[in-house]
Order: sequence, then C-alpha cells, then structure tokens
Amino acid sequence: MRQSSATIRDVAREASVSVASVSRAMNGHSSVHPDTRERVLAAAKALGYVPHAGARSLSLSRSHAIGVVLPDLHGEFFSEIVRGMDREVTARGYHLLLSNMHADAERAALAVRAMRGRVDGLIVMAPQLDAQALAEALPPEVPAVLVNAHRGLGRAALRVDNAAGIAASVAHLVGLGRRRLVHVSGPAGNVDASERRDGFLAAMARLAPDVEAVVIEGDFHESSGTAAAATLLARDMPCDGIVAANDMMALGVLGALRGAGIDVPGAVAVTGFDDVPLARYMGLTTVRAPLAGMGERAVARLIDALEGGGLTPDTQVMATELVIRATTPAGAA
Repeated sequence: MRQSSATIRDVAREASVSVASVSRAMNGHSSVHPDTRERVLAAAKALGYVPHAGARSLSLSRSHAIGVVLPDLHGEFFSEIVRGMDREVTARGYHLLLSNMHADAERAALAVRAMRGRVDGLIVMAPQLDAQALAEALPPEVPAVLVNAHRGLGRAALRVDNAAGIAASVAHLVGLGRRRLVHVSGPAGNVDASERRDGFLAAMARLAPDVEAVVIEGDFHESSGTAAAATLLARDMPCDGIVAANDMMALGVLGALRGAGIDVPGAVAVTGFDDVPLARYMGLTTVRAPLAGMGERAVARLIDALEGGGLTPDTQVMATELVIRATTPAGAA
C-alpha cells in the first residue's frame, strides 16, 4: 500500500536495513551493496516514499558531521551525554565535532559560528543562556536540536522533567518523616537550576506546608556543596534532609557532613540529581536523568531530519526516576 507520508524510517523498516543505509542507497553511494540498494528502492517505491527535495540536495554535499556545543566538556555529566551521542552517530555513519561555550553568550556565538560550513546540523545544550542570547547565536539556516534550553525559541528541543524529579526526592524524604529540608540549588540564570529550585519549593508547599523551605545557592560544582554544608553547620540550622540540585553538589555535601561527624542518613539524609557514575559508586540516593539516552535521542532526531524525516519545533520531555541508595533511609519509595 502506498503511503505518501512515509518517512525514511518506514523505508528502513520495510527493507530491513538501517536508516543510514537507506540514505546512502537513495543518494547513490558506492559503498551500498547492489542487493541492498535494490531492496531499499523497492521498499521506497512500495511505500510511495519521496525524499525531501531540500534535504536531498543538501545530503549530496554533506559532511556527515554533527556539531555539538556544550557549556563544558569536563565531568561525568557531560561525558554521559556525549557517550549517548557517540553511540548513535557511530550507528548512523556520522561523527561528532565538539565545542564548549562555558557560561558566556559571546563564546556561545563564536562556538556556533565556528561550526558553520563544517557540520550538517547542530545539537546545542545551553541551559545558562537566556532565550534571546541563544536565538542570536543560532544560525537560522542550520538544523538544530536544543537540549535543556530556555523555552520559547521555536526549535526542536529535548529537556529533562526537572520538577517531577525534585518532587520525587522531596516526597521520598517527607515520607520518611524528614521535614526540615534544605535545597542546594544550581546557579542563577541556569534553566535546569531554576526548574529544580521551583520544583523543590512547590513540592515543599504541597507536602510540608507548615515548614519553611530553605534554599542555599550553589553552582553545580562539588565545592559549592561543601560550602553549603559548612554554612548549615556554622549557623547550626535545623536540617534533617538536603536535596541537592545535582550529584556533584550532593557529594560535596556528603563529604562535609561526614567530615564533621554527622550521621548520614541517620541525622541528615542527602539526595542528588542526574545519577552520574560516581553517584552510583558512592551510594547516593538521586534522581536518575537519562543522560546518555538524551544525547542519543538528540542525535537521532537531528539525523532523521537531515535524511528527510523533518524536524518539528516541539519539545520532548525525558522522564526521570528516583533511585534510592545509602544516603537516605530505606522505607519510602
């Protein structure tokens, strides 16, 4: 049956080959076995698949490189995202070109401009840039997928469900009888930090409305978690649970509390967010964000568009999962 709305994925499924093989077969690449090309063309004809004209003309001169611009290239958080991206590009016959922008809008624009003409499309993770700065940095003619960026840019996007993840941590601790909770937040202006902070305050207002919710600002680095714990200890602030906005700050908190002789989780329970590999090793209760899966999905979405599938300007939300380990008492899920 002919399907005028058939996509390249439909052809790949019909021909029992990869999407990359369909693309190479349709574009006449010499690396495709004649039998495979014949099977792909037959499947395309049966489904009524016609490659997008613009995408096809671009594909004939493509670099098969995906540009990735991240706030940083160091640390387990970013390495997990890149690991997922690398897994997908390898399977699809592409390669990655990485750059970092730190926290500076001008550096972001320079990093993106440096990619132009060298990559077929962009994946940009810029939670620290406001919508206007990011919009000005993105070349309108280059397909792009945004990861954990501010809303309202009219681009294809992926984001983590930050509010639900933090709410799960708060619910877990309140369910254990912990009510004097402190949130160690990420830096001001960072969209992930803002959503996790707002999610903490909303969850506390709902689950422990008679308790003042305390927030201490950090910067997503381990040292700021250590400093937050030192502040709590120096001020002798009542606290029986700490909800950190990421794992590295949670590990900083954990080290400082244990160094001061505080029983974790007996006196103070600690949770993080992201579930980087070190969190698993340290037995940290945390919110698992699908970091590698998010990188993999961003690449798949972009390559599908480059190979004729289309790139819709919608936001896909990645679900989170609370993982209970040794830094909170057992007994509440």
